[in-house]
Amino acid sequence: MKRRDFIAVGAGAAALPLAAPAIAQGNMQWKLPTAFPKNAPGVGTNVTNFADKVAAMSNGRLTFTVYGAGELVPPFAVEDAVQQGNAEAGHGPTYYAAGKNPALHWFTAVPFGMTSNEHVAWLEHGGGQDLWNEVYAERDLVPFYSGNSNTQSGGWFKNRVEGLDSLQGLNMRIAGLGAEIYRKLGVNAVLMPPPEIFQAMQSGAIDAAEWVGPMLDQAFGLQKITNLCYLPAFNEPGAGLAVVFNKDAWDSLPADLQAICKNAAHAAALENHAQFDYYNALAMADLKREGVEFLAFPDDVVAAMRDAWAEVQDELTAQSDDVARVRESYDAYLAQARDYAAAMTLPMLAGRD
Repeated sequence: MKRRDFIAVGAGAAALPLAAPAIAQGNMQWKLPTAFPKNAPGVGTNVTNFADKVAAMSNGRLTFTVYGAGELVPPFAVEDAVQQGNAEAGHGPTYYAAGKNPALHWFTAVPFGMTSNEHVAWLEHGGGQDLWNEVYAERDLVPFYSGNSNTQSGGWFKNRVEGLDSLQGLNMRIAGLGAEIYRKLGVNAVLMPPPEIFQAMQSGAIDAAEWVGPMLDQAFGLQKITNLCYLPAFNEPGAGLAVVFNKDAWDSLPADLQAICKNAAHAAALENHAQFDYYNALAMADLKREGVEFLAFPDDVVAAMRDAWAEVQDELTAQSDDVARVRESYDAYLAQARDYAAAMTLPMLAGRD
């Protein structure tokens, strides 16, 4: 699929009641809404890839009808639909449901946090998945990691960011806890569904937008609005994706279909990592040829972001026992990962260049 070939669906559809699973000759067909346009590179293709793998590995015993953002439920209501039983499964970043529990941010991305590889390492071997299971069990949900955007872009700005003063009063589309740190820096942070970003930038409703990275930013046409893109996204080093099941629906599956779903999510995650790294590199080269300037944030802005993040995470920790538990585990591995990266990964990259 070409990077630009996607359909941005509106976000206004209401949740539909869940009918009993369609069963024909022993086969089940389940609903699977995603928070993204279902053909959007990386994020949308992640869920269709998962669905295709389950259908193939189960020989059609379990199939999913994938609904793009707004086709079945609004983008930010996917997990609600799954929890309420209006869909058997859903797809998106967990932090879209962080209003239910702020600890969900740590299973997608937090500012100045882990890279995509470090994040999946924490989930698989550092206790992160166990914590994720516990937090989601409170809402009768069963989560599986399905991919990651890898390192993201910091944002597209209509005017140059010369320092902290440049951020005062800026209207910016930004998701996750990055929005909270930008608010502390004087930004009016706005969360809107991805399909609305281009129009909001074009109309002047927002002055800047953080979306994902070169592949998706190009596909959504942000370079047509401004040629100033700041790197990297300290606010969101990489965003994890997930397939989340309604627990009753999950428990109704025989063990082999459960194993197929779990392994399909893992396989989709590996392909997703590769897709983002490969096409981000190609898209960045394209964007440079189109005249896009990739710029670094000024040092005072980065320092202020880091200070703001310290405040935000302490505030959340004081408010939520779940945040405290998840953060303790996350930070313990992050400290080890940071030391390893400083000794191994960073010198290798510096020497390569």
